[in-house]
Amino acid sequence: MQSPTRTLSRSLAENVEAVCRHYLSNGRRCGNYWIVGDVNNNAGRSLYVRLKGLFGKGAREGFASFRDTLDEARRYLRAPRETLTEHNGRSSSECDTIALARKIWAASRPIAATKAEAYLRARKITADLNAAPLRYHPALIYRESLNSPPRKLPALVAAVTDNKGEIAGIHRTFLDPGRHAKATVASPRRSLGAILGNGVHFGEIDEFAIIGEGIETVLSLKSVAPHLPMVAALSAAHLAAWKIPAGLRRLVVAADNDRAGRSAARKLAERAKADGVAVATFVSRGGDFNNYLQHIAPDALGHQCPSSKKPGAPDAPARLPLTLT
Repeated sequence: MQSPTRTLSRSLAENVEAVCRHYLSNGRRCGNYWIVGDVNNNAGRSLYVRLKGLFGKGAREGFASFRDTLDEARRYLRAPRETLTEHNGRSSSECDTIALARKIWAASRPIAATKAEAYLRARKITADLNAAPLRYHPALIYRESLNSPPRKLPALVAAVTDNKGEIAGIHRTFLDPGRHAKATVASPRRSLGAILGNGVHFGEIDEFAIIGEGIETVLSLKSVAPHLPMVAALSAAHLAAWKIPAGLRRLVVAADNDRAGRSAARKLAERAKADGVAVATFVSRGGDFNNYLQHIAPDALGHQCPSSKKPGAPDAPARLPLTLT
């Protein structure tokens, strides 16, 4: 005969999502997991509770004894419960990709003294990478298409975060195993997770930020203005859709010098101005700012970066070899 304790445990496991919603109400479902800060129901993403295939030990809810825990379990199972509904803003499939992105990020190593650092240094990027949201994975799976055979390639991995600092996805730059360059594959740059509206944050945004498209573009600017907070949106479409943080008062949009880049910069600037943010847009004379850095002296690029002036101060520096709009 099954023990009463085991019966209670199995009943709780069969209703695990309802249990999570009741006792860990500050969390939310993400795919096959309930994500919350900790067992004390603090907000966050540190604790993952598996919702499927779960049967075993659980967390106590601050009770003094195991008997009290069992009494609370019996009380909960007798109480009427709401019908479960998916009332979070993300689909299960999107949450699954976020969970996978975080798993890859956790499995990646610090970037120092790796092929990923060598790749960036080969592009004349001198920015400090120690505190950057960048890591290295020596063997990530790459497929040309869903039906293509997999292969493993080294990769630069960047954490994509929202404006609260929560990891929402990753961006991967697949690298050539024998050279300090991108891999010679059809799509060496790929994103995973909830990328739209978010970005790779270099420094903490307060009232001022510089935003550009690519990671190399932003790191090129970071190389000559290390004190300024910057964001890489990862593409022109994502630049146009970036979620403007609350409290932002001044924004510099570093636009790639192509039709898509200029259009995206204009759309973001229009949204920011509508929110009361002072905006300056700078278009690189090269294809992008890393292209400019590699072919022009770094000192020349340094004159392009505006200082983080207080509201009311002039936005544009006096010596900018750029197109200013």
